[in-house]
Amino acid sequence: MDEHRLGLKPILSRVWTPPGVEPIAEVNPGYKWLYLAGFIHPESGESSFWILSGVSGAVFDLLLRAFAEEQGVGAKRRILLVLDGAGWHGCRDVSPPEGLSLVFLPPYSPELQPAERLWPLVDEPLANRAFSSLEEIETVLETRCIRLSECPELLRAHTLFHWWPRASDG
Repeated sequence: MDEHRLGLKPILSRVWTPPGVEPIAEVNPGYKWLYLAGFIHPESGESSFWILSGVSGAVFDLLLRAFAEEQGVGAKRRILLVLDGAGWHGCRDVSPPEGLSLVFLPPYSPELQPAERLWPLVDEPLANRAFSSLEEIETVLETRCIRLSECPELLRAHTLFHWWPRASDG
């Protein structure tokens, strides 16, 4: 699980142009943000995305409860959730529901977090575009997240590291 901040400040990416032609990217810079929380099961490619208006311990606690309910987590179904060291992941406002265990990665190790690999895929329809409101971005994000959720093989290919534990490993 990881969070991704998106907003009116544009995402610029490289594009191909004919020789001698300068690429043009229209931008509408602004400093309003929303966050996308992404949950991924690397082995199956199963995913869950949540658009948030902000991040905090209280919001993260609500997110964990909603995710646990969506996944049917409880006494009979357990999920081990791998997280980075964001301050709101381990604050006192967070008490994971039964069946949801949190495991924290070492500091400064984003390369170990499979969910970090989701963000370039999410950013594709947002790159090099100017948005006038967060609502416009949210509409594009909703469509993109639905499409990504329908492509578990693509997500699996990006998030299943060769060293990641497999269900068949015991």
